[in-house]
Amino acid sequence: MTLSHSVQEYVARQPALAWRRKLLRGLIRTLGFRVLWNVEITGLENIPDHEPAIIMMNHISAIDPVLCMGAVTNRFVIPMTKVENMNNPVVGPFVRWWGAYSVNRGEIDRKALTNSIELIKSGQLILIAPEGTRHPQGLGEAKDGLAFVATKANAVIIPTAISGAISWSHDLFRFKRTRINVNFGRPFRFKTGGQSRVQREALAQMSHEAMYQLALALHDDTRRGFYQDISLATTEHLDFLS
Repeated sequence: MTLSHSVQEYVARQPALAWRRKLLRGLIRTLGFRVLWNVEITGLENIPDHEPAIIMMNHISAIDPVLCMGAVTNRFVIPMTKVENMNNPVVGPFVRWWGAYSVNRGEIDRKALTNSIELIKSGQLILIAPEGTRHPQGLGEAKDGLAFVATKANAVIIPTAISGAISWSHDLFRFKRTRINVNFGRPFRFKTGGQSRVQREALAQMSHEAMYQLALALHDDTRRGFYQDISLATTEHLDFLS
């Protein structure tokens, strides 16, 4: 099967996965949000109902994607997950049944990028952690993959800041519900000036501008990390939705 055919096949499967995702989202919101964790969700009005879009998530714990998948109720979140999760005996069945798609970290994964672009173009809402891996102590410097995908697909980007989830596994063994906030920040698109190909330098600047919006969305401003100094934030390449 060629790359293009396998991607087309995956995109075409999305409507058939809706019933599975509805069941699993219900499980997340009942067992997860009401029993395991104490989750506060803010900014839901910033999730567009139909626009092709990306959830741009900071990554501080293993449950971050699950929190986003449960928090958004007006549509389904499709997460990009590291390929190791697909074969994990604990989380593997969950991510496969949901219909997540995998990425090989540490390399340019053409299939993952193409999946992302084509899912967005078909009107889906995908989830990407632009830092590439977990940064529990504060935001790390972004990679340019999200900006590349977003500019190719003209996606709306929703900076999604998760606070408080770091201690969830420790709290679980103490029979304590971890207080977690998921905040959906102000959505925007990247300005490309109609260019189909954006230069690397511009992609890097777009990535940093987007990450500063993620930093601003964090309820815990001590976790801004690499983007702590928000006086450096610019919006030259951002077009905010009204």
